[in-house]
Amino acid sequence: MLADGGTAHLRPVRADDAELLRSFYARLSAESIYYRFFSPHPQLTEREIEHFTTVDHDTRVALIATIGDAMVAIARYDRTGDREAEVAFLVEDAHQGRGMASVLLEHLAAAARERGLRRFVASVLPDNRRMTKIFRDVGYQAQQRFEDGIIELNLDLTPTETSLGVMTAREHRAEARSIQRLLFPRSVAVIGAGRDALSVGQTVLRHLLKGDFTGPVYPVHSTAKAVAGVRAYATVLDIPDEVDLAVVAVRADSVHEVVAQCAGKGVHGLVVVSAGFGETGAEGRASQEELVRLARAHGMRVVGPNCLGIANTDRSVRLNATLAPTLPGRGPVGFFSQSGALGIAILQRTAERGLGLSTFVSAGNRADVSGNDLMQYWEEDPATTAVLLYLESIGNPRKFTRLARRLGRTKPIVAVKSGRSTQGVPLGHAARALTLPDHAVSALFAQAGVIRVEDLSELFDVAQLLAYQPLPEGDRVAIIDNSDSLGLLAEDAATALGLEARRPVNLGPQAGPAEYESALAGALEDPAVDAVVALFTPPVIGGVDPGVAAAMVRKAEASRKPIVATYLGAKGMPPELRQPGSPGGGTPAYGSVPSYPAPEDAVRALAYVTRYAAWQRRPHGRVPESPGIDRIRARVLVAELLSDADGPVTATAGQAAELLDHYGITVADGDEGIPTRIVTMEDPSFGAVVSFGLSDVAAALLDDRAYRLAPLTDAEAAELIRAIRTAPLLFGHRGAEPVDAGTLERLLLRVSMLADDLPEVLRLELDPVMAHSSGVTVRRASLSLARPVGPRPELGPRRLPGSVTPAGP
Repeated sequence: MLADGGTAHLRPVRADDAELLRSFYARLSAESIYYRFFSPHPQLTEREIEHFTTVDHDTRVALIATIGDAMVAIARYDRTGDREAEVAFLVEDAHQGRGMASVLLEHLAAAARERGLRRFVASVLPDNRRMTKIFRDVGYQAQQRFEDGIIELNLDLTPTETSLGVMTAREHRAEARSIQRLLFPRSVAVIGAGRDALSVGQTVLRHLLKGDFTGPVYPVHSTAKAVAGVRAYATVLDIPDEVDLAVVAVRADSVHEVVAQCAGKGVHGLVVVSAGFGETGAEGRASQEELVRLARAHGMRVVGPNCLGIANTDRSVRLNATLAPTLPGRGPVGFFSQSGALGIAILQRTAERGLGLSTFVSAGNRADVSGNDLMQYWEEDPATTAVLLYLESIGNPRKFTRLARRLGRTKPIVAVKSGRSTQGVPLGHAARALTLPDHAVSALFAQAGVIRVEDLSELFDVAQLLAYQPLPEGDRVAIIDNSDSLGLLAEDAATALGLEARRPVNLGPQAGPAEYESALAGALEDPAVDAVVALFTPPVIGGVDPGVAAAMVRKAEASRKPIVATYLGAKGMPPELRQPGSPGGGTPAYGSVPSYPAPEDAVRALAYVTRYAAWQRRPHGRVPESPGIDRIRARVLVAELLSDADGPVTATAGQAAELLDHYGITVADGDEGIPTRIVTMEDPSFGAVVSFGLSDVAAALLDDRAYRLAPLTDAEAAELIRAIRTAPLLFGHRGAEPVDAGTLERLLLRVSMLADDLPEVLRLELDPVMAHSSGVTVRRASLSLARPVGPRPELGPRRLPGSVTPAGP
C-alpha cells in the first residue's frame, strides 16, 4: 500500500526481468540516474543488467515494485561484511513521492535481519534530499558523516519503538487514504447497467442518480445506447473522461475482463457486486483470488465481491453506490457490514431508528477491503464519532485487535456477536480452529475496547446513545419516572447489569414538563450522579406529551451527562426527543435523547456504554521490553522444527525448553507452591491469546480461566492473574503467604511476547507453574507448532516469494 492509497506489487527480482529493467531505466530522468550512479549513465550495459537481475537471495537481495506490467522501482542490498550490507534504491520519476522507497526499505530490512545482517550503509549525494529524508525518517538509529562530497549513512536495523511507530503510521496513512479514494470518487462507472429496471446494475445506477451524486455517472453496457435516460458506453475504455470508481455488476465469468479494462482506464477502485466467487467453493475462491491479484497489481482496491456496495452521506459527494433502496441520512456513525444479504435490512433498520450514518461499506466476501481498512479510515475521519461492525469472521485477527485497541481509545466500536466458525481459515485447515468459551470471547473483545452486543437490536440501542449523548464518567445512575413499576424495572435492571442505581424518583402520574425539568436539573447537577434514566408513560393511552420530551432535550443539551429515556408511546427516536437543530424529517442532532421501548432496553444500552467509558479511562499500561530475549534464534529454531513438516508438529520437551530459553524462561524442578497454568494459543478469530488459571481439577471443571490478547501490557498482565475467581488463593487467602505476583506477571509478559512474535506457535502450555512467595518455577512445558495460514500476523513486511529460510546468525 502506497502513501496516496494506491497499490503496487513487490517481489524479488528474477533473471527474466531484464526487459522490464531496460524499459524502466529508459523512463528515468537524467537527474534520477545521476543520483543513483553519481554520474551520467544514460544506458545500462548487458553486463549491468545481468548483475542487477541475478541475485542469490542471501548475500545479494533485490526487490522490485510493479504496477500492471511495468517495473516502477527497484531496491537492493549487497553484503559487504559479516553483519553489514550496502543498500540502494531507484524509483521511477512518475512514482516518486508515493512512499515506494519507504516500503521497499521496510522489506529489505526485514530480509536482511532474517539473514543475520545488523546494518545498512548507503551513499547519498547531498542534493538528493528526498532519499536522505527517507533514511532519516525510517526510525532506525542512524549515523551520518560527510566525506569526499558524499553523505555516508549507517543504519542500525534493530527495530526500535520509533521504527515500529513509523511503520504503523505509514500503514495507517496508506490504508486510510485508499479507503478515502473509494468513498470520495469524482466519477463513477456502473459496468453491467442493463436495460432491465430490476437488474442489479441498473438498480445501483438509479440509486446513484436518485441520491444526487455530485459527479458524473457513466452506465456501461455492451449494446445499449442509454440506460435509465443516461448515455451509455460499450466499455469503460470508451468513456472519454476519467473514472475514479467502477461498480461491477456483470457475470462472474466476465469480471476478470472488466478488471483488465478498468486497469487500462486508470480506475482507482472497484465495487464488485457480482456473485459467483468465494461463496461457491474452491473454483470460485481461485477466481476471487485472481480478481484481487489483477486489481492490486494495477493499483486498485476491491470492495466485494458479492457485496451490497458502499455509501457516503457527505454533502460533497452524496454517494449511494448500493443495492439498498433506503439510505439513512447524514450522521456520525460509520457502519461496516460483512453480510451483503443482510445489508439492505440493516440500512432499513438504521433509517427507521433515526440513526444517521457518515459512511457505509458492505464488503461481501471481503476479498480485499475489510473492516480493518475501514477502522484505519474512521480513526482519522472527523465526521465519524462511533463505529458499528457486523462481522461473520475476522480475516486478519491480529491486525483487528491491534487496530481496535488503538481506535477504541478515541472512538467507540460496537460489534454484533456473530457465530464463531472457521470462515476466516482456508479449507483444509479447520483443525487449527480453537474454540474459546463465550466468556473468553467477551473478555477479549472487552480488552480490545470493543463493545460486543448480542444482536442487531442491541447494536442500534447502543449506537443511538453513543451517537447523540456524552459518555458517563462513572456507573452511578439516577432514575426519574412517573410510574413506580417503570422505576422498579429500571432499578432492577441497573443492579443486575452492575450499575449503581439510586432509589427511583417517582414524580407521580400527573407530572408534566415543569416537574420533569426540575427533577432532571437536580439529578444532572448532583455530583453523585453520572447518568440519568428518564421514564415517562402518558396518563392517557396513546397520548404523547411533547412538553415532557422537550424538557428532556433542553436538559440534555445543557448537560455533560448522558440521558436515556423510555418514552412510552414513542418508537425509536421520535421528533419530540430530537434537538431543535435536527434536520426536519431527517436524522437527529447531537444532544437528542434516545428513547427505548422498555426501561430494561434503556438501562442495558447505558450499561454497555458505561463499561466502555470505564475501559477508556483506565490506564492501559505498556508492553515493556524484557532483556535477554533472542528473537532471531527463536525464529531459526521454529523454522528448523517445521522445515520438513506437512502439518502440525509436537515438539519434544527439550525443544520446548530450548524455545522458552530464547525468551529468558527456564524449565526446571523447584520448590512446591501454588500450581498455576499458563497457555498460549493461536485462535483463528483473535490471533495470539494467553490464558491463566490454577492447575487443578476444580479450576478445569469450573472453567476458571482468564483470557487476554497478546502482547500483554504490564497493566494487563497484572489484571490477568487477578481475573480468575480463585485469585484470592494467590494473595494470602485465610492468612496464607502471598505469592510473588510481580515475578508471575513478568513471566506472563515474556510468554505473551513469544506468542505475539511467533504465529507458528499453535499452542504452548506451561503446566504446572509453581507460584510461591519468592518467585515462580516452570516445571513442565509442551509445544505444538504449525505453519501460519491466512493473513500474516501484524506488524511487519510479509515474507516475499522466493525468499529463503535464514540459516542463522
